[in-house]
Amino acid sequence: MQKIKSLMTRQGLRSPQESVHDLSPIESFRIPCKEELRELHEEPTDPQAQQAIINSIEEVYFSNDSFDIVKYELERLPPVLSLQELEEYRDKLKQQQAAVSKKVADLILEKQPAYVQELERVTSLQTGLQMAAVICTNGRRHLNIAKEGFTQMSLGLLANQRKRQLLIGLLKSLRTIKTLQRTDVRLSEMLEEEDYPGAIQLCLECQKAASTFKHYSCISELNSKLQDTLEQIEEQLDVALSKICKNFDISHYTKVQQAYRLLGKTQTAMDQLHMHFTQAIHNTVFQVVLGYVELCAGNTDTKFQKLQYKDLCTHITSDSYIPCLADLCKALWEVMLSYYRTMQWHENHDQDEKAAVSSDGNVIGTEENSFDLSYVKKKLEHGLSRIWQDVQLKVKTYLLGTDLSSFKYDDFIFVLDVTSRLMQVGEEFCGSKSEVLQESIRKQSVNYFKTYHRTRLEELRMFLENETWELCPVKSSFSILQLHEFKFMEQSRSPSVSPSKQPASAASTTVTLFEQYCNGGNPFEIQADSKDDETEDVLASNGYESDEQEKSAYQEYDSDSDVPEELKRDYVDEQTGDAPVKSISRETLRSRKRSDYNLNKVNAPILTNTTLNVIRLVGKYMQMMNILKPIAFDVIHFMSQLFDYYLYAVYTFFGRNDTFESTGLGLSSSRLRTTLNRIQESLIDLEVSADPTGTLTAAEERKEKVPSPHLSHLVVLTSGNSLYGLAERVVATESLVFLAEQFEFLQPHLDAVMPAAKKPFLQQFYSQTVSTASELRKPVYWIVAAKAIDYEQMLLLMANVKWDVKEIMSQHNIYVDALLKEFEEFNRRLTEVSKRVRIPLPVSNILWEHCIRLANRTLVEGYANVKKCSNEGRALMQLDFQQFLMKLEKLTDIRPIPDKEFVETYIKAYYLTENDMECWIKEHREYSTKQLTNLVNVCLGSHINKKSRQKLLAAIDDIDRPKR
Repeated sequence: MQKIKSLMTRQGLRSPQESVHDLSPIESFRIPCKEELRELHEEPTDPQAQQAIINSIEEVYFSNDSFDIVKYELERLPPVLSLQELEEYRDKLKQQQAAVSKKVADLILEKQPAYVQELERVTSLQTGLQMAAVICTNGRRHLNIAKEGFTQMSLGLLANQRKRQLLIGLLKSLRTIKTLQRTDVRLSEMLEEEDYPGAIQLCLECQKAASTFKHYSCISELNSKLQDTLEQIEEQLDVALSKICKNFDISHYTKVQQAYRLLGKTQTAMDQLHMHFTQAIHNTVFQVVLGYVELCAGNTDTKFQKLQYKDLCTHITSDSYIPCLADLCKALWEVMLSYYRTMQWHENHDQDEKAAVSSDGNVIGTEENSFDLSYVKKKLEHGLSRIWQDVQLKVKTYLLGTDLSSFKYDDFIFVLDVTSRLMQVGEEFCGSKSEVLQESIRKQSVNYFKTYHRTRLEELRMFLENETWELCPVKSSFSILQLHEFKFMEQSRSPSVSPSKQPASAASTTVTLFEQYCNGGNPFEIQADSKDDETEDVLASNGYESDEQEKSAYQEYDSDSDVPEELKRDYVDEQTGDAPVKSISRETLRSRKRSDYNLNKVNAPILTNTTLNVIRLVGKYMQMMNILKPIAFDVIHFMSQLFDYYLYAVYTFFGRNDTFESTGLGLSSSRLRTTLNRIQESLIDLEVSADPTGTLTAAEERKEKVPSPHLSHLVVLTSGNSLYGLAERVVATESLVFLAEQFEFLQPHLDAVMPAAKKPFLQQFYSQTVSTASELRKPVYWIVAAKAIDYEQMLLLMANVKWDVKEIMSQHNIYVDALLKEFEEFNRRLTEVSKRVRIPLPVSNILWEHCIRLANRTLVEGYANVKKCSNEGRALMQLDFQQFLMKLEKLTDIRPIPDKEFVETYIKAYYLTENDMECWIKEHREYSTKQLTNLVNVCLGSHINKKSRQKLLAAIDDIDRPKR
């Protein structure tokens, strides 16, 4: 195609037929003449045949132009030439050439109209380009004429105008320089008048003008003076700013802020202000403490001024500790009040600025001003926590500088009250929870409270060891909220009880300390003035005037002396209306009329004097916890120890028995065992005497523990007539359950004051300890059940029964009647005990359940002792057991009968075959090895060979091996 295009271009507008003759000899392969072409067109040919011929042409003929066709054909000639073959091949090539020529001619004739049309478009484009060249030439000629006639003259006028403007500017500069020479005197006058905002404004204007003309030597000296004057003003402003920290004055602070704004250093002023507040806190506390130290030292020695603040705090005496703390808080209050009023000034100023900005259209100035306001606001808000953190650290250092464990109770409460007021200030100041102060006061409070709690634990041990576990009669409507120690809980809920007072109380709570004392006064001054009154109120709420009186009250309450007045009021006999005058002893209870002990037997709670003591002590702990909020967790922990010790004492007195777990009845749950082990390890001192060679750590650990209590010798647990102390056991366990119920009632109150991080301890205490109180019933009452029925005598009676009878018996054996008689006697004695102490339904059910379980297991044990047994004997066993069940169901309401299936399954096993017995043994692991062995020997002994018996005995041994 490239050759065809080049040839057509060289030949101009000649027809394609004529252009074809100009091809080179090599490339021409006998193009047909016009007549031949016409003949080709006229000659009818089959297009498909023509296309088939073209397709038969070898691919090499369609390769690039450098291909030599002649050489290719010559090289293809065979070594031996055959004329006929050559002619045939030549005819083939001619046919292919004719087909190609015919195709080329068709294509040329087909494309000729398009070629002519495109040639006409090219000619038209050439004409258009010639016309565009003429237009461009004319345009350039006209532009050249405009340049010469107009532009050069206009530029000359502009140059003259520029010179005029430069001269006018020079004239203004000369006038400004003249003014600068005269403002130096005026600036000095304004500095003498202390008009700092005006002086700064004038100085800045002059400095701005001087910087514009600093290239003039006449004002270079003036520029240097202005800079020195500006620095001097900034120094005086910094001094004025520092005075704000202790005594805030609105007009003074307004002038200072205006001056800093003119300087463009609003942000710098904020940074300096916070630095001055930090310095003011340090200087204030140091001077206050130093004054008291020097006053107590009584000399003018200056060595104290060189001490660090931390060391200085250790020189405070006990007498001066509280006055110094009050003055320290007063001084720190003044600093925080100044910061609070500073923030108030900026809030009011921001509102004025926003109002002014809304009427101002200067967008750039508005953005800059809003940025400064935002910076100041963030800086002040961030500074709140920093200022309060510094205050906390200073007060913490002071609080921990003296050991408060030797302080009087009143003084310690006052220290705590002052600290609580300071923490209230901190919460209102920046919303802080005062973790630093809480931790410091917590350390002091824990140290103080540990001694207090230790004394109370020793008193509780004394009460428990002297407790006779007699019922303390109370009203059926008794509630711990009736006790004086819990009155504070009703007081805390009084606003909700009296809606008429709600608006006034709500309005009073909305006024913060900063709002109340913003214009004068000091919250710590009022605290100091009313110290005596507030202390009296706190101690009155505790019910005692001092620790010594509180201790004596406990001692009197435990002895047979007069009962405190509030106890008399709380416990009044419902029939006589008279208050009990003496502490309730066992002899007194026995001498009372039966009707006195049957009052409200359904609803009256079961508790003892010691239970009441513990409840009262819990109330006092909760009162102290409300005051000593930083040690809420420690107080609750000590409260939990009171419950732990009471629970451990009840278990030690009435429930400890090393043999009951061997019964396999699961009397003591794993949770109860874990709780008792934890109490024993953490609270109980099991050592008899202190080891002088022990380590200091061991001595400290023993100091935190209490010796194990011992049951009073007045309590008798070995008498069968009293069902082995059942009355005392009921009073002990049910008083523990009642105590647990009171702890459950107090849980929301304890949860409200418990720190969030320590709440898992409270939850664990309730789930692992308080909830296990009722579980102690099983081991305590099992001891009664194990001794109340003579199970050994029943085994002897069963051993005398002949079980290899030959006929079916219609009469049950005598041991059944003996066992039922034992149960009837147990029921009678249980009724007698219930006349002294109300036996709750859960207790009665547990007692009956234990007795029935033990009886049923004794029956199985008796059946396991049988040496010979016939089928009729097995039927007799079933008859005996059915008779026992029928009579037993008339004595008790427990349904279903416990361990009924345990006996029936064992009896039915006598009927099993050898194969069934092996599966039965593997499925019933609740029976002992002895009982299973008896089944094999007695039931199948005469029916199986020795090898089968050995197999069954081996299976029994495999079951027993893991138990061992």
